[in-house]
Amino acid sequence: MSQRTRNQLIEIFREAANNLELFPLDNASTLDRFAIEYDQETLEELAALVEDSPSQSSKIIFSGHTGCGKSTLLAALARKLHDRFFVVRFSIANTIENADVNHVTILFTIALKIMQEAEIQNVKILPKTKEGLLNWFAKKTKSEEVKVTGEASIGAKLLELIGLKLKVDAVIRQEIKQEFERKVSELVAKLNEIAAIANGASGKNILVIIDDIDKLEIPVIRDVFINNIKALFLPNLQIIYTLPISALHDKDIVPVLETETSDRIVPMRVLKLYKKGESRHPDPTPVAEVVSTLEKLLAKRIDLELFEPDALQKVIAYSGGVLREVIRIVQQSCRICLRQLRSLPEDADVSNLKISLTVVEEAANNLRLQMSRPLGKVDYEILKTVYQNYAPDDPRDSEFLGLLKGLPVLEYRNAREWHDVHPLLWQLVQERLTS
Repeated sequence: MSQRTRNQLIEIFREAANNLELFPLDNASTLDRFAIEYDQETLEELAALVEDSPSQSSKIIFSGHTGCGKSTLLAALARKLHDRFFVVRFSIANTIENADVNHVTILFTIALKIMQEAEIQNVKILPKTKEGLLNWFAKKTKSEEVKVTGEASIGAKLLELIGLKLKVDAVIRQEIKQEFERKVSELVAKLNEIAAIANGASGKNILVIIDDIDKLEIPVIRDVFINNIKALFLPNLQIIYTLPISALHDKDIVPVLETETSDRIVPMRVLKLYKKGESRHPDPTPVAEVVSTLEKLLAKRIDLELFEPDALQKVIAYSGGVLREVIRIVQQSCRICLRQLRSLPEDADVSNLKISLTVVEEAANNLRLQMSRPLGKVDYEILKTVYQNYAPDDPRDSEFLGLLKGLPVLEYRNAREWHDVHPLLWQLVQERLTS
């Protein structure tokens, strides 16, 4: 690395920290800048399920750990299929308050997003037809203040207003839920009508990708995907729903999903940094291919020469193979280096200032404190069992599922699945095992 001044290094670490923000790579610009080829097998599996669907109305469940790269992969899938499908992709978390997410609001949002995407893609819908659909949305969301016409600018303005109301107005959401709770078939009929119009006007089959359902609380997910899954699966179009990895251990949810999707359930794997059992050795050897993938991920966001030789490997070891965790640890490390640089005079010699093992340990400790703060006695008992046996006593226990939905417990797969404690928590678990 060439000689740099204090102020130059501040700018370099600041840019790296900004590049390491945990935004999803959900558009062409961010995908081109930061994405790497990752889990192509899962991407191809999803694409095949969509393209090979016999009815073009199949429903697919996509599941994975928080931070494993689901949103980025779904963005890549949308990009891959864009030429052949009318793709509508959105985050439920950015559309509706979590407390008001249920089968009705999901179905209503799908209908709205198809209309919005038709506007974005400039799909030519007959003016009278479009006017009728816009009037329906305006009436259901009390948005009659916008005069509805077939003009493109009016339609875009109205749909934007309706989307905003759906997001911020709890009264509107409640009224929509109350109206359609007992008339779901009427809502689905309108959704099917909108989908058929978009299909005919665009000449493409509809594919809806709904991200971030996995961020909902388990009781909400259970209500939606056990009690109301029939309604969610009624629309005559293909839909990909995301679920947390913990849902695939729920004895009530899994049989319903298997039946209703005809086994179209795709889990996204966490990168297996160590072979099972290897991580307990004094000097465990990580899987070289995984290390290389994570280094490529970081190289898109930060100059790897900013790390001291062993520091980068320590970051990767602490990550457990979770993409988000690699990024979080390095971003914390950049912030620590920025703090160090600002404490020095402008003419200080900073030629040796890099992300060191000491910096990585401080960053890891900060994140360790965040992760451990909510953990209680029962949690640590489960973590001790997982640490010793690579499995919990009961994989369907609600406390275990809570740890799995977060990141204290990670799930890996060989021919069979197995679990491990997040590496950031190893030290705390070891202390409790020896106390």
